[in-house]
Amino acid sequence: MSVPGSYFLGLAAVLFAIGAMGLLVRRNVLVMFMCIELMLNAVNLTFITFGKTQGYDGQIFAFFVMTVAAAEVAVGLGILVAIFRERHNIDVDEVSLLRG
Repeated sequence: MSVPGSYFLGLAAVLFAIGAMGLLVRRNVLVMFMCIELMLNAVNLTFITFGKTQGYDGQIFAFFVMTVAAAEVAVGLGILVAIFRERHNIDVDEVSLLRG
């Protein structure tokens, strides 16, 4: 018994929607990073599903997305630590005060 690809695409759509809503609603930078990662994982699931159903190598695209996600987390958390050391707060509304 095999699970149809439409189930995986539906799950990816739900995960992407949860990530997008979390990104728009929440103001904590760490939660925003987690929502971006959730959205990227939904895209990975979509790539792998299309690769499985159409016969393409969706895993290669998913690998590239994971590489970009790892770089985004490394750079983003570095910036976040620098802001926290300077301001002792990571609220997005107060970080906008850092503009020159």
